[in-house]
Amino acid sequence: MEQPPATTYQVDGAEIRTRRMELGMSQAECAAQARIARPYLSQLETGERRHLRPPTYKALRTTLQIAHDDSRLLDQRGDPHRKERHGSPHEARP
Repeated sequence: MEQPPATTYQVDGAEIRTRRMELGMSQAECAAQARIARPYLSQLETGERRHLRPPTYKALRTTLQIAHDDSRLLDQRGDPHRKERHGSPHEARP
């Protein structure tokens, strides 16, 4: 039986930070390009938050120049289908 699509993606904050720094991006630059708030990106990088909705995950993956089939930003230790328990992410408004 096929798994349903993930409602959220559990990410590895350290890997997000590592990739952002490899690209020479500040948190503010990365957050702006991914259309999320800088404090939210900081929470992701420190592990305070670990779950992203699919559109946000895609935007961050695109900003960090990660191919769609590359899973390096995903945290392999947890359940990728578990929902965020802290409410909705603090996404930046357009």
